Amino acid sequence: MLLAGAGTMGCAPTASGPPALTLLVPSGPGGGWDQTARSLERALLQQRLASKVRVEHVPGGGGAVGLARFLDRPSADQHLLVAGLVMVSALASSRSPLQLSDTVPIARLTAEYEVIAVHRDSPLQTITELMALLQSDPRAVSWAGGAAGGTDHLFVAELAAFAGVAPGDISYVAQAGGGFVEAALLGQQVTCGVSGYGELADQIATGGLRALAISAAEPVSHINVPTLVSAGIPLVLENWRGIFAAAGISADTRAAHIARIEAATRTAAWQAALSRYQWTPRLLTGEAFETFLAAETQRT
Repeated sequence: MLLAGAGTMGCAPTASGPPALTLLVPSGPGGGWDQTARSLERALLQQRLASKVRVEHVPGGGGAVGLARFLDRPSADQHLLVAGLVMVSALASSRSPLQLSDTVPIARLTAEYEVIAVHRDSPLQTITELMALLQSDPRAVSWAGGAAGGTDHLFVAELAAFAGVAPGDISYVAQAGGGFVEAALLGQQVTCGVSGYGELADQIATGGLRALAISAAEPVSHINVPTLVSAGIPLVLENWRGIFAAAGISADTRAAHIARIEAATRTAAWQAALSRYQWTPRLLTGEAFETFLAAETQRT
């Protein structure tokens, strides 16, 4: 049972102190949404912007199961949803009757690039070698990525299209989140994996995984991974994540959430998370974020 707010200012600090909040993560532990929630939890608590933060995981359907759970909760002033482009893609591809536009957008927080990685013992050394194998024998290449129809899946489909491979010939193994993609790669259950860079960064840094390419338009100074563009593959993708509130909250409650999130992004804890996961700050709040979300939904 989630915590419920009361009144139009249920999420705002009161004389008794800041509120207790719940962050619903519509995926399993270990992925980018989970990392975002945990990092935001630390930032909120560090600055005493919340008295307590509960992180709840509701995986399934590229976020659709968690979104349904989130929208079904009454008195949701103190509930926030962590989601982003992955959910937009998954909901669109599954033709779900639910959309992120059914929520109240609070803040876009970060963006990160997709990375293609293999196990350290893989014979594949470069993205060129992987693409050549994909072109010659598509079924010989198995891909671990996020939910079917999500951003990772669409990214793989675009790579396949560049290689002249039909979407139906892709061997894609959908996972419940970035943590599961990492596990599939480390267990050598798949040929390669696709995820946000931050989700695989630790294993890439320690040598458990080898990064073949990243989806940035140009080299990223703090990430020593070649771009797809540099290999002659004109594919660029920036995956974003943000925070959403339940429909029906008051304007005051929305403003309080926005102020709280903005303050959290200025904390040392949040800055440390940006550095650790190599996230690019992309703060956009309120109505501007709502307009952005509508455009992203239409584009997807």
